[in-house]
Amino acid sequence: AIVKFVGNAGSVVETYGGHGIGRAMHMDPHVSHIGRPQSGHRLREGMAFTVEPMINAGTSATRTDADGWTVRTVDGALSAQFEHTVLIGPHGPEITTLLT
Repeated sequence: AIVKFVGNAGSVVETYGGHGIGRAMHMDPHVSHIGRPQSGHRLREGMAFTVEPMINAGTSATRTDADGWTVRTVDGALSAQFEHTVLIGPHGPEITTLLT
């Protein structure tokens, strides 16, 4: 869905994705933002994970600075990243980071 949304306007960085969240900040499973529908992890009640695509205006190539944290596009294009946390509850998915 994310790749379809971006279309020809940019690229989705495959290196980064969402992740499980619970007893630790970053846990399995890795949540890829690239893939075929119905090909990833099966979601079950009680699971919590993040969806945090990184979208570049140019190519998807990135590099990490010497500080080990800062990520930049190789071609110098603009980039954006956003994150939501999702909980699979008894009535389906709940986005827990939405502002009300």
